[in-house]
Amino acid sequence: MQNFQQRLIQIIEEKRSWTQRGQVAKYIPELSKANPNILGIAMIDLTGQIFTAGDIDYEFTIQSISKVITLALTLMDSGEEVVFGKIGKEPTGDPFNSIIKLETLRPGRPLNPMINAGAIAVTSLIQGRDVSERFARITNLIQKLTGKEEVRIDHSVYLSEKQTGHRNRALAYFMLNEQVINGDVEDVLDLYFRQCSIMLTVADLARIGTVLANNGRSNETGEVIIPGRIARIIKTFMVTCGMYNSSGEFAIDVGIPAKSGVGGGILAAVPGKWGIGVIGPALDEKGNSIAGSQVLQVLSRELNLSMFTSG
Repeated sequence: MQNFQQRLIQIIEEKRSWTQRGQVAKYIPELSKANPNILGIAMIDLTGQIFTAGDIDYEFTIQSISKVITLALTLMDSGEEVVFGKIGKEPTGDPFNSIIKLETLRPGRPLNPMINAGAIAVTSLIQGRDVSERFARITNLIQKLTGKEEVRIDHSVYLSEKQTGHRNRALAYFMLNEQVINGDVEDVLDLYFRQCSIMLTVADLARIGTVLANNGRSNETGEVIIPGRIARIIKTFMVTCGMYNSSGEFAIDVGIPAKSGVGGGILAAVPGKWGIGVIGPALDEKGNSIAGSQVLQVLSRELNLSMFTSG
């Protein structure tokens, strides 16, 4: 495994130049301050062995990766019938923040929970008396998945998103009009902006990935954190919708369930084998880490990674 560790370091350094080909997210002002040269990876197998390379101590906001967490929580809260009565199961070729299909399709509901409209609808279903209690339930689940004692948000990013998230606000109010979401829209959006601003590292993402790779069971404690059926649903959405409107291309080139965020993170799970976390804030035109995607493509080919691997 020493050879694998050295090869991982080599891959990171080989692909670091790709960071120059992308740009950090600028539509959220605070994210534009990120260092575009950052690139790091953590891989954890189901025995608990961890392999890391690059900028592994860098903390970043998980952004759309949070959609995986909130979907799991909402499905555990309300069940498939309720959730998928509000949100569809189909991929979309449109950008993650598009409003087009909400307006043109009937019924006017989000196509899937990995685009912003669908994720906001999912967040509206999280149970709790108020925003603080609902957010605590999200962070509690992340603590179980990662083993972290504390989960923090980047307050500057949270405020930046809250002040400039006009398109998300438009999506939410449109869905209120269509009765996809109910209640106080500003509370729903506040919770959504908070979940996107949660800060993790690549090792944290890799630990979440191991739980998904192990069908919802912690490989450390044996506890079922996410029911197996729900873990399977989440991995399927990661394959079909997790990399925005380049999910099909990523499924061909890399071939494993993955979810990206515009903070530059990628969460991946190789069924029965690995949890993987990657960070690279420089993004391609679709909003995915440009160098991070390259790293995963090399690893997929060299390790013969596949969504069909069973262990």
